[in-house]
Amino acid sequence: MHEAAVEHLSKADPVLARLIRRVGPCRLARKNTSPFQALVHSVAHQQLNGTAANTILKRVIGLYPGRKFPAPEGLLATPDRRLRGAGLSRAKVAAIKDIATKTLEGVVPASRAFAKLSNEEIHERLTAIRGVGPWTVEMLLIFTLGRPDVLPATDYGVRKGFAATYRRKELPAPDELLEHGERWRPYRSIASWYLWRSLDD
Repeated sequence: MHEAAVEHLSKADPVLARLIRRVGPCRLARKNTSPFQALVHSVAHQQLNGTAANTILKRVIGLYPGRKFPAPEGLLATPDRRLRGAGLSRAKVAAIKDIATKTLEGVVPASRAFAKLSNEEIHERLTAIRGVGPWTVEMLLIFTLGRPDVLPATDYGVRKGFAATYRRKELPAPDELLEHGERWRPYRSIASWYLWRSLDD
């Protein structure tokens, strides 16, 4: 699936090529979720470890029996205190309700409509939503929309993976990572995936 990307990255960057050989084929795959769902998931995970965030999300989903995931209308109709009781902070409740509002208004379109927008247009639209910053948009671009050329330069895992792979004592500054990442275009998402995997050992 990512053979062309792996070939390009291996030729462009000998150090990354060694990591690619060690990790093996790229298994980066799109998640089958709507942009609305992906944004709610991302906000729920902010500043929490995965286990804690998933526990809270399960409690939130449990407020809507018979649904795999709440609809925007359902979230908006739910009193804040019930969402807070499931473990969401006040700020996250406000952010998730704004995501629901913006979805109903069409600011957050369905996946098919998103496909027609550039990364920059998506970034501009979504960062206008409460609690949605550049990192959240980058995760959506990579994992929900499957965009191949996204480099989340502020992501701790990517920076730590870079430091480990390139044997740096300190984490690279985002600007330094972006500069180095120019050689990975147009497959910076795949390079990021390998940097995340470098931390699995």
